[in-house]
Amino acid sequence: MSDTQAPRKTFLQRVIAVRLKDLLVLFLLCVLAGVVLALFNVDPAELWVDFFGTIARAWDRFFLIITESLGWSVRYFLLGAVLVVPIWIIWRVISAAGRRT
Repeated sequence: MSDTQAPRKTFLQRVIAVRLKDLLVLFLLCVLAGVVLALFNVDPAELWVDFFGTIARAWDRFFLIITESLGWSVRYFLLGAVLVVPIWIIWRVISAAGRRT
């Protein structure tokens, strides 16, 4: 070993050595998790008191959001298809008639 190398840190020193970057990442992850939990109407106090009940209610809320979103998107898909599909068929017929093979 040469004298220019820094001494190796112990496991405990590496665990408790927290950089500013680590704290910033931790803060941003906490905010992101809070936003996601807020989307599912999770109350932090309720989460501590009834963890599994809160998770079950959040899971139910997740499926409610998914089913409502699918219902909403199918409605607008069909509305758009009424206009787009006939135009697409006409375009295919015109372009096929113009091609000579």
